[in-house]
Amino acid sequence: MIRPQHSAVNAKPFAWRRCTALAALAAWTLWPVHALALSVDLDGMSGPAATNVVNYLKPLTIPDDADPEAFKRQVNSSVVKALKAHGYYSPEITITSLTRSKVKLKILPGDPVIIHGLNIEVLGEAEKDENFSKLVDDSALVADKGKALSHYDYETLKTALSTLAAQRGYFDAHYTLSRIEVRPWENRADILLVLESGKRYTYGDIRYRGVQIDQHKVDALRPFNSGDYYLADDLSRYNQRLSDAGWFRSIAIKPELQAPASAEADVVEVPREVTVDSAAAAATKASGSDRGQANIDVTVTPADRHRFETSIGFSTDEGPRTKLSWNQPWVNMNGDSWNNSLYLSGKKQILSGLYSIPLDNPLRGRYEVEYGIKRINDNDTNSVREYLTPARVWKFENGWEQRLYVTFAFEHFTQADDTDTVFISMPGMAWTRTDVDNARFPMQGNRQTLKIEGANRYLLYSDVTFLRSEASTQWITHLGNDNRFFGRLIGGATATNDFHRLPPSLRFFAGGDNSIRGYSYNDVAPRNAAGELIGGQNMLVGTLEYQRRIAGNWWAAAFYDAGSVWESNPTSDDLKRSAGLGVRWQSIVGPIRLDIAHPFDSKEDSWRLHFAIGPEF
Repeated sequence: MIRPQHSAVNAKPFAWRRCTALAALAAWTLWPVHALALSVDLDGMSGPAATNVVNYLKPLTIPDDADPEAFKRQVNSSVVKALKAHGYYSPEITITSLTRSKVKLKILPGDPVIIHGLNIEVLGEAEKDENFSKLVDDSALVADKGKALSHYDYETLKTALSTLAAQRGYFDAHYTLSRIEVRPWENRADILLVLESGKRYTYGDIRYRGVQIDQHKVDALRPFNSGDYYLADDLSRYNQRLSDAGWFRSIAIKPELQAPASAEADVVEVPREVTVDSAAAAATKASGSDRGQANIDVTVTPADRHRFETSIGFSTDEGPRTKLSWNQPWVNMNGDSWNNSLYLSGKKQILSGLYSIPLDNPLRGRYEVEYGIKRINDNDTNSVREYLTPARVWKFENGWEQRLYVTFAFEHFTQADDTDTVFISMPGMAWTRTDVDNARFPMQGNRQTLKIEGANRYLLYSDVTFLRSEASTQWITHLGNDNRFFGRLIGGATATNDFHRLPPSLRFFAGGDNSIRGYSYNDVAPRNAAGELIGGQNMLVGTLEYQRRIAGNWWAAAFYDAGSVWESNPTSDDLKRSAGLGVRWQSIVGPIRLDIAHPFDSKEDSWRLHFAIGPEF
């Protein structure tokens, strides 16, 4: 009994040692051999072909335990491929030295093969589609005729034609002939490229899943109908419109498509005895078929019915501020939306809401009801305003938005030595257009606004009679990727005999982060004999700013601001000017701006710091 037990005890460490040895052997076998990327020292040629040689050899690595001489054939093969891509089919390649880390080459590339024959045809219905002929005519490959062969230009055009066919609904498109015939002994290349497009597909059935909004409203946003020719841009536009509506959390628009046929091998080195064939003769023309249809599946996920958001911020105009929002992107099947917010800062407190009712075609406009209570306590202004504004909004294809509204407002205010309580019924019209290439940080764009409003004691009951207008133009342009220019001009005018009864919300003030920098917020305006701000009937403010990229998303800025607010007749004393320097950081929420400005027409000869977050528009 003792011997079997003793034998079993010894077997365990033996088995363990054997397993350990096998594991170590496996790990040693599988452990990657260290290798270095190969650097290239090239003599005899330069330019794009030489760069391509370096790029082809970069991935080549020679392990520690390998003989570099054994890799000469692989090096030579890679160099040959790299040179052929640029038309050099008869090079003399000498590998002067090869180590694990470096290869020295001497290359005499010889004369490149020249493109003599260039036969590019588009057959089928796309033959009459000018988009294809323009793509071919503008291609680098057509410009290459009579020059050195470039495989890259050939592949670029071939890919571009296939992509265009897919975008425009030629889903049966395929190459009946696509090759480069190279005769190195003649330094000649002939390109044969024939695309058979087949018939263009049309839209078939349009199927929806997950839509909680009235089908007619969703259909009205669609830029195509069943039976129209397919166009990929239509699907992108539809996706964007559904996203802009705010009704859905996710949107997926998928066509049922057929994959295009694959092509034969492209590059053929022709034997010496073969003559040049005509591409047209070699092409096999596909027979016609019934026109295909692309069914469209639109799958959406409804947006959350209630959204609650909290944001905090800071500006030198108002100091710390916070905003609480309750948004309902869709209230019912009609697609109505309802947004409410509470804005709090040391100078302003605003409780506001907006109820929006889209038209049967939401692209054409909507009805709105805006309401709120706004309290201001700043400088010499103290007011509480309650308002209700029903409106009709038109949206036009040229990008302009027109708004017809009537504002009913009740405002109790003290502005300097004017104290009053007024009720105003104020009809008005406003026009707005914004066109930018990037909403958060545009490099090119503009924004135009115009508003005309007024009130009359006898037309609609109002305690004050006046006619008022505001207009602004703002633009951004650029020079290259590192120079950005911003300009702004804002003006306003009021005609009234009841100026002292006009509430502060309808008077003009200037100064601050987005006006005339160097002056505090709303500190530029006419004053009374006691030096208190009373506001103005008219205003004109302008800005010129140049921005230069420093590094990455950081920009430096230099600016000049000027403007005036006056009562009836402007004087030179009313003009306020400033200039300064700033820094911009391009963040995900828009530019964060820090400026230091010097006022030229202030009694206090000082500098003022300005900080703001958000885009210029």
